[in-house]
Amino acid sequence: MSFRKDFTWGAATASYQVEGAWNEDGKGLSVWDAFCHTPGKVWESQTGDRACDHYHLWRDDVALMKGMGLKAYRFSLSWPRIMPAGEGAVNPAGLAFYDRLIDALLEAGIEPWVTLFHWDYPLELAYRGGWLNPRSPQWFADYARVVADHFSDRVSNWMTLNEPQCFIGLALEVGSHAPGYKLPICEVLRAGYHALLAHGRAVEILRERAKKPPKIGWAPVGAVNMPRDEKNPADVEAARQEMFSVPPATNWCRVWNNTLWGDPVVLGRYPEEAYSVFGKDMPRPPEAEMKIIAAPIDFYGANIYNGIVFHAGPDGKPVKSPGEEDGFPHSLFLWKRKEKSLYWGPRYLHERYKLPIVITENGISCHDWVDLDGHADDPQRIDFTRRYLRELRRAVTDGVDVRGYFHWSLMDNFEWAEGYKQRFGLIHVDYGTLKRTPKKSYSWYRDVIATNGKSL
Repeated sequence: MSFRKDFTWGAATASYQVEGAWNEDGKGLSVWDAFCHTPGKVWESQTGDRACDHYHLWRDDVALMKGMGLKAYRFSLSWPRIMPAGEGAVNPAGLAFYDRLIDALLEAGIEPWVTLFHWDYPLELAYRGGWLNPRSPQWFADYARVVADHFSDRVSNWMTLNEPQCFIGLALEVGSHAPGYKLPICEVLRAGYHALLAHGRAVEILRERAKKPPKIGWAPVGAVNMPRDEKNPADVEAARQEMFSVPPATNWCRVWNNTLWGDPVVLGRYPEEAYSVFGKDMPRPPEAEMKIIAAPIDFYGANIYNGIVFHAGPDGKPVKSPGEEDGFPHSLFLWKRKEKSLYWGPRYLHERYKLPIVITENGISCHDWVDLDGHADDPQRIDFTRRYLRELRRAVTDGVDVRGYFHWSLMDNFEWAEGYKQRFGLIHVDYGTLKRTPKKSYSWYRDVIATNGKSL
């Protein structure tokens, strides 16, 4: 068995990382605009003010997508570009930009997959508490209503939130992402609960108001654990247990897990373990709000880059396998190359949540540049992606319902607190001239798409 005939092959970006035009045409400020303009927050004090200037160069970028044979393009809408204050007045110029982009994608035969929120939270709403404010789910629902009413005549595929583990955990607990707070865990959990409720409200809005039948999902981090010995049922079970556990107080980021987010959205309840780990700090939403959070979705997105190996200890409990990380191949980001994460992640998530899986992000940051001959060779990216996609194909062969794969990313872009240090793209971007140069992986991925994965 291989990938299904209607498998979605795509690439992904996010608004703040590529658009630029941070203060043009009536756009409001986001928390990332403020964060990047704060000294010491981003590598070499870089900002996304211009980024890839996709706001002005979108025609060229769509042409490059078409040349690669993309079936789908996953991108996010900038909430403050559409609603500058986060609520109330709508910015016609912001809507018009996405109108142009969506229309061009459709004309090129590329399906738009739209993410409502990929971290650029309106600064005006952040001043009022952001996700901590009990009104934040309503703010997000109002934004979703504007988006649904305007774009759903052409857009069918939707994602509500991208990686709450990051925009709640890294942004509000660890402090390394915008707005850069280090809050008590009770407030972090409260903000996370409001984000989940916002997700549910947005799902309801899209169901009620979409003009084309919608397919709705979301894109959380796929925090993957894998068995040391795949043929040992005890190791397989130990890795599964660890993947769906809630970490103890000693964890570097206490909300960096799967079930604190996935269980409420799909199963309609927080994991019981969360109440023992967090105690009185855990939110206890009323049943009516849990039903909203669990509004049915059509697919479970997962952003997967790597994984951690576990085995069963003498008592059967999960134990991190020693030596598995030593000297292991890694990306420029120092993320380990663990291709089996694209087998075990989708498998475990599908078994638990019984939903079709879409890999909404997967990729690698490399030391890429354009050589003297004008080429951008990136053999590590090709090898990395081939390895991972072969594991994804193995998951499909073993019965996991995988509907699509989005490579991160379409082009090199602003990598949040890492600035322009990391290059994840299939297309090289010269940030001085903004020249786009397709890398060797661009042509390689074009062949993968054209053969529906048979060239792997």
